[in-house]
Amino acid sequence: MRALFYERFGETPTVSTLPDPTPSPSGVVVAVKATGLCRSDWHGWMGHDPDIRLPHVPGHELAGTIAAIGRDVRRFRIGDRVTVPFVSGCGHCHECRSGNQQVCEEQFQPGFTHWGSFAEYVAIDYADQNLVHLPDSMSYETAASLGCRFATSFRAVVDQGRLKGGEWLAVHGCGGVGLSAIMIGHALGANVVAIDIADDKLALARQLGATVAINSREVPDLVEAVREATGGGAHVSVDALGHPQTCFHSISNLRRRGRHVQVGLMLGEHATPAIPMARVIGHELEIYGSHGMQAWRYDAMLEMILSGKLAPEKLIGRHISLDEAALALTEMDSFKDSGISIIDGFV
Repeated sequence: MRALFYERFGETPTVSTLPDPTPSPSGVVVAVKATGLCRSDWHGWMGHDPDIRLPHVPGHELAGTIAAIGRDVRRFRIGDRVTVPFVSGCGHCHECRSGNQQVCEEQFQPGFTHWGSFAEYVAIDYADQNLVHLPDSMSYETAASLGCRFATSFRAVVDQGRLKGGEWLAVHGCGGVGLSAIMIGHALGANVVAIDIADDKLALARQLGATVAINSREVPDLVEAVREATGGGAHVSVDALGHPQTCFHSISNLRRRGRHVQVGLMLGEHATPAIPMARVIGHELEIYGSHGMQAWRYDAMLEMILSGKLAPEKLIGRHISLDEAALALTEMDSFKDSGISIIDGFV
């Protein structure tokens, strides 16, 4: 198969011919039709993820068809159209048995614990527990865009943040995660404040349902600006970027008894951000992490998509080839692109 891989962290990846994967007894091999390019892939390439062993093939947001199947797989057949959460559960640990595969004690993560989907084929373990059947009407490109950012945002806003109609949602960072959260918050009937440093991304956020858009470089006090716009602070606030400053602002702009959800990864030198703990205690704030979404929760998200309440295809920006992905991956930390870049050319 053709695949993009790297042999050292921080070195430009190359596209080469590598051995085709084979399925484990509980797994399948998926012929990749589309895969998303995510900042988590950039973190992995930089060496921020201890699960990665070199050489490595990145990629964790994928959709395709089953090309090969293990002997123990029961719920899927060759040719099925599928996607998979970027965090997959083992099916037998305590967390999996409680329905929380997104924090599985022995989790499988394509593109991190195993070779990923920047390739013509990718092996997926624990298929019966983790694969999701795709509706025939959904394109592979749209399905690939769900795997990390959109599904993670759905769980962050709906399950962790418990956002309700009429509440205020603040979203810090208008990349793929943030724009997804804005669309989901708007669909739930909430009022959304979008925060970023780029006017083009804020314009897109407005198109997707943001009530208020704030360029954080143009206000003297961002926290006060959010509190003024929301009449006292956000009910729910999401750090969709993953930076000590956005994390601090997201917690600080909450109203009393508000809920902060940390979605953006805090790795490397950003792993231990300052938290305004006096405010957390005095205002009884709630702080949550959000790490992917279980396969069984996809039904609720897919139902909203098929009904037209959510339109994740609007978040797709560039369509690129596997050969173009090497440069796109190395430039991810510059935040040049709006929306989600999708790799859908593998030949």
